[in-house]
Amino acid sequence: MATTVTIPDLGEGVDSVDVVAVLVKVGDTIAVDQPLIEVETEKAAVEVPSTAAGTVTEVHVEEGQSLGPDAPVVTVDAEDSNAEAQSGRAAEPSQKQPETASAPASDPAPETASATAIASDDSDSDSDSDSDSDGEQVQQPAPAPAPEASRPHDPTTSEPVPEIQNSKFKIQNSPERLIPAAPTVRRFAREVGMDLTKVKGSGPGGRISIDDVKAAVNRRLSSPAGGSVGVPSADLPDFSRWGGIRREPMSKIRSLTAEAMTRAWLTAPQVTNHDLADITELEELRRAYKARVESAGGKLTMTAILIKIAATALRRFPDLNASIDPAGSEIIYKDYVNIGVAVDTDNGLLVPVIKNADAKNITEISIELDDLASRARSRKIKPDEMQGGTFSISNLGGIGGTGFSPIVNWPEVAILGVSRSRVQPEWDDEIEDFEPRRMLPLSLSYDHRLVDGAEAARFLAWFTEALESPLLLALEG
Repeated sequence: MATTVTIPDLGEGVDSVDVVAVLVKVGDTIAVDQPLIEVETEKAAVEVPSTAAGTVTEVHVEEGQSLGPDAPVVTVDAEDSNAEAQSGRAAEPSQKQPETASAPASDPAPETASATAIASDDSDSDSDSDSDSDGEQVQQPAPAPAPEASRPHDPTTSEPVPEIQNSKFKIQNSPERLIPAAPTVRRFAREVGMDLTKVKGSGPGGRISIDDVKAAVNRRLSSPAGGSVGVPSADLPDFSRWGGIRREPMSKIRSLTAEAMTRAWLTAPQVTNHDLADITELEELRRAYKARVESAGGKLTMTAILIKIAATALRRFPDLNASIDPAGSEIIYKDYVNIGVAVDTDNGLLVPVIKNADAKNITEISIELDDLASRARSRKIKPDEMQGGTFSISNLGGIGGTGFSPIVNWPEVAILGVSRSRVQPEWDDEIEDFEPRRMLPLSLSYDHRLVDGAEAARFLAWFTEALESPLLLALEG
């Protein structure tokens, strides 16, 4: 029984993926969930697993090819009953093809992953603070009677567009769907933060082009109120006048990270507060309990501890766990706390998200963080595991530095930057002398439209106190 494996749902706003590597060939015997190809989306490099088991009879893709949703990847011949059982659901449409051939194909809506500032690799050195850079079938409309189907369409007749939905997506006659614009134009508009309903198309029937979007952006930037969408780029000089150069295309991850950071910087006026936390006692506790967490399957890093403290602090300071709705001038407060952690990988920055971090203990967070960071570096992380963050942490402790100003990952309103801890002399009023203490630099960047400097200072002060007095988490967490 032949089954065609297709590109799955890869995230909201992902109109296409680029094939980086083809991992199988004709004649290979594969299992369910075995990686078939490696693709690069707008936010991550991931592997596409097989939904069927059997022998590969045809490979439909090649390296460098751009694929849209539901594009065929390979055709698999399920040779035994076990393989057929595993791929039965994927083969079902093929078996029913005569009945549904006239039904319109559905286009699932993907999901987007988010990204933030730089971070370092996992580090568990005793000499510094550790870091973790660290179904259901689409319900098609009932087929119309043959005479009705053969009637020519009357353009003057206004007929309602049927709503098609399943558990994953919905297609309806919304204003956004009725906008005459190609997927590439829609993607470009999302990247620069431009609402297509506010763009006048110059093409036939009012069709919108990329040039139309650019013109609308320029008009917004030149208006008295300005705009928070990209800025026109200046022409570069001819660098080859002074020596040899080479040009390399940006990866999709790097390109989208650059665009996201530009959008965040232009959208939100950002301020950074800095502080130092004495983690001498905390570091001793971390070393003492490392083995216990490792026996549970995790890694007790400073980042895991920071996540727990941040989750507790965000419950006390809800403004830093909120977002601003630019359309309605409203504040959106979230009843959940999801912490994104920047992970430095060979393919660029990825930001796995610890969901409901406030409801998990440090051991649970350590296990989950180690797993997510590991799969991010091996390109096995899923797009939905990088979504839904409400606050971010970027830990450069494993690399170095005394402080930095991370860019807020919009639409979040705050991000915590962590640098390398150092032992330095600190004055002790009780003994009236200096003594060596391990100090951890903290940098809190925030959207000044929502978070005032005083509120940010109180948040950072409470955060610092929790690091210096670990019992505070038990008392107030």
